[in-house]
Amino acid sequence: MKKFWQKLKIRWGIENDWQVAIILLVFTLTGFSFLYVHRWIDQLLGITAEDPFWQKALVFIVVLLPLYNLLLLVWGTILGQFRFFKNFIIRFFSRLLFIKQKK
Repeated sequence: MKKFWQKLKIRWGIENDWQVAIILLVFTLTGFSFLYVHRWIDQLLGITAEDPFWQKALVFIVVLLPLYNLLLLVWGTILGQFRFFKNFIIRFFSRLLFIKQKK
């Protein structure tokens, strides 16, 4: 477990063990929040299991994916990790949209 923890610290560029724990907590809280919000938005838009896949995928990409990242930023800010999650989201969307970053 300690080796995994060290790999996370190196990959994320952080030094503090507490910071790793807080980041993992943010991902957990975001996941649970997202499940609740996802159900609520599906009900709001009238999406059911019988709807075609393309329709559910379109709603996910256009509405839910940005919302997930917003939840990451909100929880990260509440728990004091705004800078980490801001950079995380920028990297995520730049990879998603095939944008090259300056090093």
